[in-house]
Amino acid sequence: MAAAAGAAAAPAPVNLRLGDLVWGKLGRYPPWPGKIVNPPKDLKKPRGKKCFFVKFFGTEDHAWIKVEQLKPYHAHKEDMIKINKGKRFQQAVDAVEEFLKKAKGKDQASHNSTEEKNRQNSSEERGKSAGEEKRKAGLSEGKPKKRVSSVSSERGSKSPLKRTYEQSPRKRGRPPKDEKDLTIPESSTVKRMMTGTVAGFKWPPSVSEPAVCYQAISKKLKVCEEETGSTSIQAADSTAINGSITPTDKKLDKEFDPLAEAFPDPQPGVATNRIGFLGLGLMGSGIVSNLLKMGHTVTVWNRTAEKCDLFIQEGARLGRTPAEVVSTCDITFACVSDPKAAKDLVLGPSGVLQGIRPGKCYVDMSTVDADTVTELAQVIVSRGGRFLEAPVSGNQQLSNDGMLVILAAGDRGLYEDCSSCFQAMGKTSFFLGEVGNAAKMMLIVNMVQGSFMATIAEGLTLAQVTGQSQQTLLDILNQGQLASIFLDQKCQNILQGNFKPDFYLKYIQKDLRLAIALGDSVNHPTPMAAAANEVYKRAKALDQSDNDMSAVYRAYIH
Repeated sequence: MAAAAGAAAAPAPVNLRLGDLVWGKLGRYPPWPGKIVNPPKDLKKPRGKKCFFVKFFGTEDHAWIKVEQLKPYHAHKEDMIKINKGKRFQQAVDAVEEFLKKAKGKDQASHNSTEEKNRQNSSEERGKSAGEEKRKAGLSEGKPKKRVSSVSSERGSKSPLKRTYEQSPRKRGRPPKDEKDLTIPESSTVKRMMTGTVAGFKWPPSVSEPAVCYQAISKKLKVCEEETGSTSIQAADSTAINGSITPTDKKLDKEFDPLAEAFPDPQPGVATNRIGFLGLGLMGSGIVSNLLKMGHTVTVWNRTAEKCDLFIQEGARLGRTPAEVVSTCDITFACVSDPKAAKDLVLGPSGVLQGIRPGKCYVDMSTVDADTVTELAQVIVSRGGRFLEAPVSGNQQLSNDGMLVILAAGDRGLYEDCSSCFQAMGKTSFFLGEVGNAAKMMLIVNMVQGSFMATIAEGLTLAQVTGQSQQTLLDILNQGQLASIFLDQKCQNILQGNFKPDFYLKYIQKDLRLAIALGDSVNHPTPMAAAANEVYKRAKALDQSDNDMSAVYRAYIH
């Protein structure tokens, strides 16, 4: 009986068709407004349950979505707006409304144009009719009626007046061929559901979901001279089908896609590039997962080969050496620990340099000093390769979530060629000019972060030794101007004694050391960074190197 009741309560199936506006639900991501469009001709429809190809508003994303994960836009608009309040979500809804407004405006303009032509035709017809009557009257005065009848009958069959009436229905009923009707077709099911209730509406659970929830958001490249807002709301992924990977090249059939003008395709051919990735540490692992999720063909290599196994299962290819990866890929990314590792990767046996040929692209995402990255750029370019430095600001969680901040410098054309990859791994990116600038900026950013972390630890220990509550201190800080996710997370690590690495302590100390050296190279004092560096060095001496940077706290209590 219970089963029967449940079946009775299940929502009636929704009939959708090409052109319908919908809410698409993808895995754990929130519902997002989109439109059912024709898929690229070379993209096969997935096997199994019925699904539609959806292009999402406010993003450049599109995906095959199972029919049970789609709901009509108009019928559920109010519900979705109530549960999603983010800025990016609101922008997507605004894009839908703008699309509807433009479509309605074009349709109205087409209708008005047709009516105007009809009025003109009608006026011309009345004028011709009056002239014809006068002509007939003139004939009837001077000639016999039989003659008039004959003439009238003979001429009437071929008269312009009659021909005009024969053509006029086509003018009244249809717009000219060069005018396209952009009115969005709305199925009868949508119209029926708009009058029904959606109070008990629930999304059915996905059949399969990825082990880790990665956010894939709409991102834009950001040049240092421009002012653009960063994004922070999840959007539907462009290539996943409720957790499974379906590579696409994001080229939609524009003939049937009125959205193409408002939301242009990304750079042609970018998604078809063969991508290589060297180094599967805390940052590299999340980056590769997101590249795979976005449909890129990725070949991976890591010094410890076992780390590649998980990614091979997700669809990556295995490279035996860095040279092999570079030689078989169009763009190869690398993310390793320090300057020595970066140099060994390029210049060592079976290294990157041996695989470089004219046109091959190499992007170093490691945080190193400007001298190291300049040296690597020179040797890559000397072999005809293209070079870009692109260190990333963030931690393991942000890497997993595809929310890194990318600082790039070097080959501007290569930076643009990497746009789809940067969209997969980060929320925004900056182009900073010539090689070396990104390395310097990255060291300054991490110098600030490392010094701040040491100050947090110092404040918490001072609170403890003076009899103050560390939790109360955190609560106060979280209510003030210093409130941030970073502050809260690192304080929670300390209060809970959980120092599982999200950003290795040994690497933040390395970055402080390199930042101090950068200051020395231009005779600029860095006393705060120098003091913080000494505290991290003490923490390393206490065997905290492989813990999270928040473990610097232990340098104060021992």
